[in-house]
Amino acid sequence: MTHTHWWQEVVVYQIYPRSFNDSNGDGIGDINGIIEKLDYLEKLGIGAIWLSPVYQSPNDDNGYDISDYQAIMTEFGTMAEMDRLIAEAKRRGIQLIMDLVVNHTSDEHAWFVEAKASTDSKYRDFYVWRKPVNGQIPNNLQSTFLGPAWELDEATGEYYLHLFSKKQPDLNWENPEMRQAIYDMMNFWIDKGIGGFRMDVIDLVGKLPDQEITGNGPKLHDYLQEMNRETFGKHDLLTVGETWGATPEIAKLYSHPDRQELSMVFQFEHVGLDEVPGKSKWDLRPLPINELKNVLSKWQTELGNDGWNSLFWNNHDLPRIVSRWGNDHIYRVESAKMFAILLHMMKGTPYIYQGEEIGMTNKPISSYEEIEDIESRNFYHDRLEKGYSEAEIFTSINAKGRDNARTPMQWDANKHAGFTTGTPWLSVNPNYTGINVAQALADPTSIFYTYQQLIQLRKEHPIIVWGDFELLTDTVDEIFAYYRHYQGDTWLIVANFSEQIQPFHVTHSVEKTLISNMSEYTLTTGDNYLPPYATFAVKLGDTV
Repeated sequence: MTHTHWWQEVVVYQIYPRSFNDSNGDGIGDINGIIEKLDYLEKLGIGAIWLSPVYQSPNDDNGYDISDYQAIMTEFGTMAEMDRLIAEAKRRGIQLIMDLVVNHTSDEHAWFVEAKASTDSKYRDFYVWRKPVNGQIPNNLQSTFLGPAWELDEATGEYYLHLFSKKQPDLNWENPEMRQAIYDMMNFWIDKGIGGFRMDVIDLVGKLPDQEITGNGPKLHDYLQEMNRETFGKHDLLTVGETWGATPEIAKLYSHPDRQELSMVFQFEHVGLDEVPGKSKWDLRPLPINELKNVLSKWQTELGNDGWNSLFWNNHDLPRIVSRWGNDHIYRVESAKMFAILLHMMKGTPYIYQGEEIGMTNKPISSYEEIEDIESRNFYHDRLEKGYSEAEIFTSINAKGRDNARTPMQWDANKHAGFTTGTPWLSVNPNYTGINVAQALADPTSIFYTYQQLIQLRKEHPIIVWGDFELLTDTVDEIFAYYRHYQGDTWLIVANFSEQIQPFHVTHSVEKTLISNMSEYTLTTGDNYLPPYATFAVKLGDTV
């Protein structure tokens, strides 16, 4: 990269505010609850918080349906408390990254209320409307949440587009007046001193609905360059785009510094590897470890210095990684530490999702009443209609449902895991008595301190931020190993991605162990037999 930025060197922590910490006993996390825990996040060592939406919203999609971008959802607090959160975080060296949802709004947003009221309203063209075609929906575009992406407005006889819930009408980015209104809103937040934006499904804003083009439309990058000029380009802010369809070449378009678009993207190629190819995320297969190695390596090497990568296993839309690809029972601690070391030693900006740093797990359910998430509810009904059994449906939901990531943060062994004194909006995982922050902080060998150590290593060693990546290919499938090279130094990171002992040969002298998840086993020069999930980062000397 031609320039160095603060966001290349920090670790980002994602907070899902409904589930983080409730300060007033109403069962819903809030802004004051986040402020209460800033000292904890400072102790962890993070440099930025990605805050999932706290804007005014009717909560059809848990805040990703915004009815007022410049107001705070009442259950989360007030704008004065939001200002205090920004200031208190900054006082601890932590930037606040706002979640920017500008592909769509809520149908209760004032713009859409006006747009529905009259076909002559100036706000009508802020959204995507089409007349019926032969009395039918305009075309076959489908919603991500299942069913057609067109909803008929009875009053005006026209359809509006919604690529998500019908309560989330899509904005019309072809309208320059709409775009300017978005930029004015973004500048409102920038003026408050935030550290940047995470951009929800940003690859959809260039859609051409008549051609049934949704992602990566032809004008997408024109819009992002205009956004950059009009808003964050005047500041050193972190901007990360959620781009489900990105390849390394597409990611360079977003994140090459000369193009003046975004800092980085979230790419999801690795996220789909446990899906049956050609089917949905709900159709499961075992993780092919070699494919995971190859995909992550591709992103490490092909992006090169022409863009910047984000590194993540978890977020509010994904199941807990230790349950998904690790072992959340016998080897929960070892496999959680393995995922941490493997990821944080790669090139890019790492993201931690709340609870990941203490090894929180998925929470299995067995009844429809336990499902909160709209996507999982729609999936349940869709599969029932297609003749699937409830057992098959719950197998998929327990593996991939978004509620897995949204159960309340487990702070201590008190009732409701110390998250609330009231009744939590989503039930707490029953394993909170053994998996919680208080327990993690009291145990010097806990997963928390592995994350803390990784963040500290990143601050001290430029090789982690800037070093080149080289995958080791001459290993057994279950061994994930790579080198980092920088200014004459070489580090080796090696992980046993399995529950069996695996062989691994080190061809160099091992000068120093930098971090490991093993207390009674060390990596040595020559032949090694790595215990289940054993993971090491070591500094290497000469070839032996």
